[in-house]
Amino acid sequence: MGERWCAAVLRVLVLQALAWALAGGQVRYSVAEEAKAGTVVGRLAQDLGLEAGEAEARRLRLVAPGRRASVEVSGASGALLVSSRLDREELCGKSAPCALRLEVLLERPLRVFHVQLEVTDINDNAPVFPAARKNLSIAELSVLGSRFPLEGASDADIGANAQLSYTLSPSEHFSLDLERSEEYRESLFLVLTKSLDRETIPVHRLVLTASDGGRPSLTGTMELVISVEDANDNAPQFNQTVYKVQLPENATEGTFVARVNATDPDLGSNGEVTFSVSNTFPEKGINIFLLNAKTGEIHLAGIVDYEEARLYEIQIEARDKGMPPLSGHCKVVLEVLDVNDNAPEVWVTSLSVPVAEDASVGTVVALLSVSDRDSGENGRVRCWVWPASPFGLEATFAGSYSLVLREALDRERVSEYEVEVRAEDGGAPALRASRGLRVPVSDVNDNAPAFAQAVYTRVLFFLCGISTRVG
Repeated sequence: MGERWCAAVLRVLVLQALAWALAGGQVRYSVAEEAKAGTVVGRLAQDLGLEAGEAEARRLRLVAPGRRASVEVSGASGALLVSSRLDREELCGKSAPCALRLEVLLERPLRVFHVQLEVTDINDNAPVFPAARKNLSIAELSVLGSRFPLEGASDADIGANAQLSYTLSPSEHFSLDLERSEEYRESLFLVLTKSLDRETIPVHRLVLTASDGGRPSLTGTMELVISVEDANDNAPQFNQTVYKVQLPENATEGTFVARVNATDPDLGSNGEVTFSVSNTFPEKGINIFLLNAKTGEIHLAGIVDYEEARLYEIQIEARDKGMPPLSGHCKVVLEVLDVNDNAPEVWVTSLSVPVAEDASVGTVVALLSVSDRDSGENGRVRCWVWPASPFGLEATFAGSYSLVLREALDRERVSEYEVEVRAEDGGAPALRASRGLRVPVSDVNDNAPAFAQAVYTRVLFFLCGISTRVG
């Protein structure tokens, strides 16, 4: 403020009261506002044609020595002086020019003179905005070139001192446009120059500066706080495009399978995400897996069987609640892990019985098929015959065996065999199966008749015509 006053004093020295006599005895002076007390506005006595000392003798004075005018007449010199602070804005507001009408009284004889005092403006008022801060809300999807009206600043000064220009702090998204009109008050607009992205910059803070045309120029500022209103311009995004999960086939109902996660950077309903299953392969998976629409958690709702389906693909959609809604997608690939839940199976595909007792070693008695629905070690089967004699197993190709004769048969010694083909897989613990076979042995004429003893002795008695065998 001290600098302003110094400037005012300098102006007073330059604009030192210029007076001139007008018709009808009116005198006009000019003085700059903010002139210091004691500053000479004009040599009033001299301009009224009074001789030296006459102003004091005839009591030259203001009729209303006034507080409003803030000037007084010096009794000794007859000069019009500044008596207190002159504020043009306080005296005249925005009126221009600011002319004060004074009455000067001269006694002995009584005369009245009219004095017009013009208070000239200095740049002692900075521009002032209606508020130090203005909050704006602008839609995220506003088109480029959109204009948003701003209330400009005001300056209590007049003329060039009140001629305002505006600048905006550096921004790649906004600029200013000032429309001037001779007929209307100037209009100030904030102009959108680059598309907004709330997710990148949710709030823009700018400083609007108003500068007047004074020398030196004075400035005022207002902070612009621009909140970007969210639009549904982001689709939900999964943190993985493919989720890979493994699940043992003996998992029980309710087992946690996986949790998918999707985020949407929008606000409110635009960012509220729900999940749904859009497709499964195989199709029956739709009834086996249960997806929580809110949390994205997947639980087992049925039974998975490695032997029926080793892999499931579940297509999941995440959809927000914007208008219109946007969606994202991911895939859950579920690998079913085999467990040893299937015992080997043994089938007799062909049985050739009875077997002749003179059948040669290597004769095929039966054809068998052995399988296990499990995989890996769980499905790897070893087979054997019990009891081991007189038959054995020979593998023909994977899963097929022949029951063959390993030893000569003797029907007279063993006429029928109960054979058991046993199978065991490689699981831990191992599972077993068996198949029983009845193999009868057919007779061949391989034995001559044999007497109980080699020599028979007979004694014959003849008595009275009757023969009797003894011995």
